[in-house]
Amino acid sequence: MPFVDTSTGARLHYEEHGSGTPFILLHGLLGTAELHFPRVMDWLAPRYRVLGVSLRGYGASTPKPRDFPPRYYQRDAADVLGLMDALNIRKAYLLGYSDGGETALVLAGSAPERFHAVMSIGAVGWFGPELLERQRVYPADWITEDEKRIHGLADVDAFALGWVAAMKAYSDAGGDISRGTAGKITCPLLMMLGERDRLNPQAVGQLFIDQTPRGQLAMFDAGHPVHDEAWEAFTQVVDTFLQSLRSESPTAG
Repeated sequence: MPFVDTSTGARLHYEEHGSGTPFILLHGLLGTAELHFPRVMDWLAPRYRVLGVSLRGYGASTPKPRDFPPRYYQRDAADVLGLMDALNIRKAYLLGYSDGGETALVLAGSAPERFHAVMSIGAVGWFGPELLERQRVYPADWITEDEKRIHGLADVDAFALGWVAAMKAYSDAGGDISRGTAGKITCPLLMMLGERDRLNPQAVGQLFIDQTPRGQLAMFDAGHPVHDEAWEAFTQVVDTFLQSLRSESPTAG
């Protein structure tokens, strides 16, 4: 079971499959790569060195418990760069889902030179008060016994309230998670959203993409987990996107 100690104070567990150019996967809330990306890892492994990262506090990664300080997406982004540095990965592909998608957008704007391309699912770089009102996170009776065990959660209500407080802080500050750095995303960007994803409206995603030099938005007949609910369309869109980058001829590492 591979782990890496980062300069940011996290000890991150990751799944590694395949070989070649690194391709990093970032899961969403209460996930791990094994939980949120099993099919994606199998699909990518014949072509890439796939690294499915468990973000700090999730799965076997530490420190625990998972918490949500203000600007926690930026902390997760720093952890990912720390993992890349510790593994001597100069440049990689990056795909993030939900919370991991928001972290991927942060990374795209803060360190675009570290990525051949960035892809996000169910993330729009912004979280305003109307989106906060659509959430029903507390009380945390929706968290399963398996999730409590996998992530070592002794107090699920504290976990949920921590997330709500962090998202309210983003909202109170104007809603910007990464939209403010969208214009700095010099690497290719593919944002993927489900047409039935109430938390990530197409219009908000388009506002983000309109500010990027090389961004594109793809919509799917799906809800939040596009890669689960629209697998065939998802793989086709990602394949087309990756094939369009082949002229850049990225080298491994």
